[in-house]
Amino acid sequence: MKKGLNASQIKLIAIIAMTIDHLTWAFFPGTDPTWYVFGLHIIGRLTAPLMWFFISEGCHYTRNIWKYAGRIFIFAFISHFAYNFASGIPFVPFSNGSFFNQTSVLWSLALAVVAIAIARSEKFPGFLKIPTVTLLSAVGFPSDWSSIAVMCPFYLYTHRGNRKKQAFDIVFWTFIYAAVYFIFLDKLYGVLQMFTFLAIPVIALYNGERGGKKLAKPEGADGQTAIAKPSTLVKWSFYIYYPAHLVVIGIIRLALHGDIPLIFI
Repeated sequence: MKKGLNASQIKLIAIIAMTIDHLTWAFFPGTDPTWYVFGLHIIGRLTAPLMWFFISEGCHYTRNIWKYAGRIFIFAFISHFAYNFASGIPFVPFSNGSFFNQTSVLWSLALAVVAIAIARSEKFPGFLKIPTVTLLSAVGFPSDWSSIAVMCPFYLYTHRGNRKKQAFDIVFWTFIYAAVYFIFLDKLYGVLQMFTFLAIPVIALYNGERGGKKLAKPEGADGQTAIAKPSTLVKWSFYIYYPAHLVVIGIIRLALHGDIPLIFI
């Protein structure tokens, strides 16, 4: 086993950070400047860049990138209702008069996979690649983390193997998102987003191993090296946990505050 953290361990960090962040929104709706509330949200900033990073890794390792995209789209559809219920946002997009945070980040992440698939496709016309990726980024605008959750995974994939460039990608794209919020919506929320840089040291610890593996065959069977595969539980844990925990957050929101939005946009 290599030193550092494997994919399963880093994903667990992302899940824990996400849960802390969402619970904090549930108990303290809106952008609360209280130091301990803000501190809990800072922990939550670890989640998005780690998700982006492993989307790029998933695109590299998957055997069928279109099936990978389809799987994320399915869970994006499921998570739309869970996310909007948790956040106090109407299920019908844009019906609250806003273009921000109308659905979960999984929508943009699915679009990011499509963008990566198109960019690396030899069959897709080269002159259409940049306009298509740009269009996909625009389609992701209304989701949580907006177009940034399309473009950052795209560039993390492009710069795979170069951690310095990947670190720059995280800081650069987050800065754009934070600047929009700071200028047009919520200054404190904009400042909060810049703490995504804390995910960079975590990514630097990634040792390239997937973790949570099981052997397809016993070691030495047929005189061949056993093939390691990710366990079903590890593979599907985040997809299942994400909408499930959002439903719980929504119940807490209703119990504590009634039908109010957690993030005021």
